[in-house]
Amino acid sequence: MSGSELPSREIIGHYQKHAEAWDHDRQKIWNDKIWHERFAGLLAPGAKVLELGCGSGWPVARYLAGNGLTVTGLDSSPPMIALCRQRLPAQEWIIADMRQAALGRSFDAILAWDSFFHLDFDDQRRMFPIFAAHASPGALLMFNAGPKHGEAMGEYRGDPLFHASLAPTEYEDLLDRHGFRIVRHTANDPEAGGRTVWLAKRDR
Repeated sequence: MSGSELPSREIIGHYQKHAEAWDHDRQKIWNDKIWHERFAGLLAPGAKVLELGCGSGWPVARYLAGNGLTVTGLDSSPPMIALCRQRLPAQEWIIADMRQAALGRSFDAILAWDSFFHLDFDDQRRMFPIFAAHASPGALLMFNAGPKHGEAMGEYRGDPLFHASLAPTEYEDLLDRHGFRIVRHTANDPEAGGRTVWLAKRDR
């Protein structure tokens, strides 16, 4: 099945349907914490973080807030945002599609973790101007994708779950063109459940 037939167009409904189950499963498995520690460790107390595709806020937003960061979480799934508001009422939560994010303000850091890779190729490319529009000078940007160009269809609770990735060279070019320099990049990181991670910083 190609990306245009099912994939990214079904992601919103998928996470609405499986919000409770996903939240339960995610709380049991946090094998990517090392990257969230690195991310938070580069930020000053009180730094403003925009998390795109924040899910239920557990464990990532909870960790960021617990380390003195101010979180604005955005997710297209109302059930997920409801969980965030219940658990972390002092933070800001917005129901919206990251592909149309236009908050009119900038942040000290942007995180698109286990969310960006559900977008198809063109939507991923269109995210880079959105990243840039919300990034203050010197802001961090961290997202994860795949190790090479391609699409993959996973499965969760009996339903298909789409993933896509551009080529590493294209991510490098997109980051450069939008004013970000790469701080760290690791493909298939065994310390993070095999994730491929990009950590970059906006030029000042």
